[in-house]
Amino acid sequence: MKAAYYKKTGTARDVLINGELETPKPTANEVLISVKASGINPSDVKRRAGWQNKNLPFPLIIPHSDGAGKIVKVGRNMSTDLIGSDVWVWNAQGGYAGPGRAFGTAAEFIAVPATQVSKLPDNVTFEEGACLGVPLRTSHRAVFADGPIDNKLILVQGAGGVVGNFAVQLASQFGATVIATAGSKERMSHALDAGAHHVVNRHDLSFKKEIMDITKGLGVDRIIEIEFGGNIETDIDLLKPNGIIAAYSSTTVPNPTFPYYKLAAKGGQINLIQSFNLPLEAEQQCQRDLQELCEAGKFKVAIGKVLPISEISTAHEMVEAKTIIGNVVLKV
Repeated sequence: MKAAYYKKTGTARDVLINGELETPKPTANEVLISVKASGINPSDVKRRAGWQNKNLPFPLIIPHSDGAGKIVKVGRNMSTDLIGSDVWVWNAQGGYAGPGRAFGTAAEFIAVPATQVSKLPDNVTFEEGACLGVPLRTSHRAVFADGPIDNKLILVQGAGGVVGNFAVQLASQFGATVIATAGSKERMSHALDAGAHHVVNRHDLSFKKEIMDITKGLGVDRIIEIEFGGNIETDIDLLKPNGIIAAYSSTTVPNPTFPYYKLAAKGGQINLIQSFNLPLEAEQQCQRDLQELCEAGKFKVAIGKVLPISEISTAHEMVEAKTIIGNVVLKV
């Protein structure tokens, strides 16, 4: 089968290889998927680059956790009725905590546990489905992990990004008032299109005052945070008493410290979000909510760029550069 892979970590052009590999066979409780599209997440490029100086856990790695395609074969214990189903795939490579899996979605075929696939909604394309895994599961957990959001004031930091954009859509569709921050006019417009009620440029010196003015000095109930370590002081200032910060990344400050008593004085809480290891009920609710919104035509996946798998190095560089608004996807 056609596949992209790497045998060492490093820059995209130095280590990514396009070639032919043996087609996998599904084992018990697995399905074999003919991959039509492979989504690229920041976690994928971090792994390929050697994130946290970790050793390569396998001799050869096919990258990418997310994808979409068609089930063409099933392993033992699986119903043949599944063959022919269009599905989206998540967690194909596993999470950060362990070695994960060697074979991701950047290939013509992938065998994965059937528990890691879900029916593709009828009005969602393969390219769009390939973008749902990490971003949708992360944003859904960040928005809903701490209870109902009806009539809540929710601040989404980094709403111009993929996870932030999904978080805006979910929060606004399910009854919250959403304040979004973004770093450019284009990304601010992107957040508004997603359903944000207010958008603030995070580079403005007065952006914190703008947010407090929007909330009439009360602050926000919850914050969906992309840069925990870099924004924690600001987040505490913007939080209502007993408010919650749901943080899903801290890339610029990976070992953060924070003013404990300043947060404790507000009764504030911190919830660290990890999409690779969700409780079963959270996974199921995420899928139900996606299906409901897609059937109603109320969920949008922004595709920034689609490239052939032969251009995987360029695609990885685009994700690393953070210049593309929307998802970068490989057509397989």
